Amino acid sequence: MAQEKGRNLSKVQARIGASHNINDLDRKLQFYGHWAPDYDQDVAALQYQAPRLAVDCLTQALPGPPHAALILDVACGTGLVAAELQARGFHQLHGVDGSPEMLKQAQACGLYQHLSLCTLGQEPLPSPEGTFDAVLIVGALSDGQVPCSAIPELLRVAKPGGLVCLTTRTNPSNLQYKEALEATLDKLEQAGAWKRLVAQTVDHWELATSPLEVAPGAKDGFISGIIYLYQKQRSP
Repeated sequence: MAQEKGRNLSKVQARIGASHNINDLDRKLQFYGHWAPDYDQDVAALQYQAPRLAVDCLTQALPGPPHAALILDVACGTGLVAAELQARGFHQLHGVDGSPEMLKQAQACGLYQHLSLCTLGQEPLPSPEGTFDAVLIVGALSDGQVPCSAIPELLRVAKPGGLVCLTTRTNPSNLQYKEALEATLDKLEQAGAWKRLVAQTVDHWELATSPLEVAPGAKDGFISGIIYLYQKQRSP
């Protein structure tokens, strides 16, 4: 049994590791389309922590009762973030994703009030300015997925005083993207568009897909990640 589990994990690591090397958006979306039916079980095998940790971070900062908050889950995938939100009392959930197949899985989970097909970075989010109490993007900020140039869109659809929660990996292959992401986040803060509330580094993000992705000194086989939380500035 343990040997079979190890073989299955190796297959998952190879599959996800291959996806990390796809930098072309169309090819990445095609990959996610084929992956959609197995996505949940594969990321569970990697002990993927980002959805739970991001929602924990948001919940601690969001004022008011959860059931009253309108939430946008960007790059929602199959609905892992929605499951974490619903467990904490959030029920007004909208989702967008660039993969029709992923959206079918999200629809099947029955947790979203509204779902839209949207390839962020190629088109704007399908919502008016200042719509949501909180916007999350979990697991989609890396090369070949959502470009840093799309970050202002997340800010645009948040209400004044609303929260924006973002995550990215901090393993070696994603460090260049992370550097560009932080430059974008800092530029918006310097412009007075939002204020950083949290930048939380997480050591146990998910199991590495390759030994090369494990940080020097780490002995448990996990890669690290980071959660950012910003508050949109209120109108003067």
